[in-house]
Amino acid sequence: MHPHHTIRSYLIVNRHNFNIIMKQFSVLSLIIAIIASVQGFAPVPTKTGSGFGIATGNSAAPVVSRGNTQLMGKMAKFGVFSPAVYAAKFAVGDKKLNSIRGKAISLHSQAIGDFCQWAGAYHLRTRLIKKAKTNGDILGFLV
Repeated sequence: MHPHHTIRSYLIVNRHNFNIIMKQFSVLSLIIAIIASVQGFAPVPTKTGSGFGIATGNSAAPVVSRGNTQLMGKMAKFGVFSPAVYAAKFAVGDKKLNSIRGKAISLHSQAIGDFCQWAGAYHLRTRLIKKAKTNGDILGFLV
């Protein structure tokens, strides 16, 4: 049998599956685009105590008081990937998601360290890891 005949038959048989996958991808892309377009109207704390306001990206860090000490806590920003994180929280639960997130952060920090060592710029490791955390917050991975 000629090799082109097997490829052609494979493509003909799998064309239906490909069309289904493309339709699902299109619907998923549309849903993500809709969710991302309304991110500016995410629930955020306001001075009036209402849970809804327009997200400006300038969220103040709430002060948590414990005795005589004050700890500054920061709310994670709502970003492009926040809906996926919320879906993962719903699907696998907070504990499992935090385990997965911790593993991913550890692997990413290790990759940054390996890159810095390879590039001879190990002194930049801490700054790059902090930048990765900031970018993760902006993109919505830390909600």
